[in-house]
Amino acid sequence: MVKDGINCAFLNHVGKDPNSTHKKAEKSCEDLMRQSQHLPQVFNCYSSQEIENNRLRLKTTVEAIRYLAFQGCSFSGHDESKKPLNRGNFLQLLKAFASNNEKIAEVIFDKAPKYASYISPNIQKEILHVFSMKVKKAIREEIEDAKCFVREPFFGLVHVSNTSVVTLKDGIYSLLSHNNLNIQNIQGQGYDGASNMRGEWNCLQALILKDCPYAYYIHCLAHRLQLALVAVSYEIVPIHHFFTKLTSVVNIVGASCKRNEELKRAQAADIEYMISIDELESGSHFRPVSNLIKMFSATCSVLLNIIEDGTNAFQRGDADAAYEAMTSFEFVFILHLMKEIMAITDILCQALQSKSQDILHAMHLVSSTKALMQKFRDNGWITLLNQVKSFCRARRQEDNFTVAEHYRVNLFYAVIDCQLQELSSRFNEHAVQLLILSSALDPRECRESFRISDVYFTDVDKMNLKIQLEHYEYNVVQHLEFKSLSTIFDLSQWLVSTRKATIFPLVYRIIVLVLTLSVSTATTERSFSAMRIVKTRLRNKMEDEFLTDSLIMYIEWEIAEKLSIESIVNEFRDMKERRIPF
Repeated sequence: MVKDGINCAFLNHVGKDPNSTHKKAEKSCEDLMRQSQHLPQVFNCYSSQEIENNRLRLKTTVEAIRYLAFQGCSFSGHDESKKPLNRGNFLQLLKAFASNNEKIAEVIFDKAPKYASYISPNIQKEILHVFSMKVKKAIREEIEDAKCFVREPFFGLVHVSNTSVVTLKDGIYSLLSHNNLNIQNIQGQGYDGASNMRGEWNCLQALILKDCPYAYYIHCLAHRLQLALVAVSYEIVPIHHFFTKLTSVVNIVGASCKRNEELKRAQAADIEYMISIDELESGSHFRPVSNLIKMFSATCSVLLNIIEDGTNAFQRGDADAAYEAMTSFEFVFILHLMKEIMAITDILCQALQSKSQDILHAMHLVSSTKALMQKFRDNGWITLLNQVKSFCRARRQEDNFTVAEHYRVNLFYAVIDCQLQELSSRFNEHAVQLLILSSALDPRECRESFRISDVYFTDVDKMNLKIQLEHYEYNVVQHLEFKSLSTIFDLSQWLVSTRKATIFPLVYRIIVLVLTLSVSTATTERSFSAMRIVKTRLRNKMEDEFLTDSLIMYIEWEIAEKLSIESIVNEFRDMKERRIPF
């Protein structure tokens, strides 16, 4: 321990003498890191022009790598020798730079020293890694300086040998520790619903929660909704058959370019017809199921053409089966039923997939979705049936059916009841508690009625929290400036700016928790989508570090774009000794 120099072993070791052992070692380290004083640099004695050309050469390479990484493009070509006309994206991009800049043309390729051309695959990976490290450093600084700004950056991939709980936990902790991120600062966890992730005892979320009491776990709401929607197709047999037939229709119609052109031509006439009878809502976004309703006649036209002109009996037979299934009353009925159900759940689905969504709005949408589904069940049967009959008559299909009870009970009620049951199960009482907690802290709700009993949380000192909340009501809720706050996010920033966050630490902790709860893992899913763009079939052997660096550049391009080329060149220079100085 340092005690003003008195009996301090460390200060005694440093000493006051400029020739002390410690200060000599410190001076030697500084000299070692100064590349300009290394023997090769002194003996070679490069001119200022050579150094300038070397820096320009490297800057050109850095610019090319940044451009390709932002686009998710591969660097290397199949054959990078001088003979092929196309030597790969990286070399071709350098060639394009040279063709538009005489100074660059004079320093790259054949004009560059063999040991300082900066075009080898290893050099490309080194430069990409420099970018990646600087992006991660910027993310770390953003995390340290954050004042309740919620953002979900991509930080890297972890290769694991198995998916056991301990292995996954060690992988997460290793990534955070390696990047100097304190594990104790974890504010939440978001995974899918796999048993090794969400279990309450020896699963991943439980183990992390033991180490980090505020790392509260929430199952991705978007994934819950997806499971609820998918469950219908598995539980109700006719719905499962419907989606199987629908897939068959799509595959047959979209099997060739020729059929796609037929569909486009038929669709153009079909759209013109539907506009005349007010069936098409101009400017709306077509969803997959509603699209088929709009393109129903056009799709039937293509299937009839295949039945008549198919190249072989298999094509004609598949098209005939698809046409027969598609024109049945049951198919049309389920098509319209699923359209109505998906229309109700679509707003919730889109909201949960958005990049910014807080738990309060998400849970309100869940409640409204369930209410609208129940309303559709109670009052929507007659309207739906008349809509299906009208649709069939307009296309000269049979609209008479003798088993109305079957469609009403075994399809209409069965599908909606299954959907409601799944929504209630997936968005259960635990999720409703989050809604109550979020609502109790919302400034708009607080102004109406501040309910101290609704603000609680596991592992929080309830007695101290209650006392803080009582003071919070008088010092915050009744504050004049509080009336201008409209969201929990505004509240958190106001508490920080007025330093009230330090006065009510437990209340502020819960507010931060509500803000940072991962409503969905949509951002993470986008990272996997990005991986499919970056790691293509031709790049399926990328090393882990190269893949991680490429993904960081592609996903976090907004941060990488702010990095100056000069800073990358300097960082590259300092990584190790270079033959020619910069």
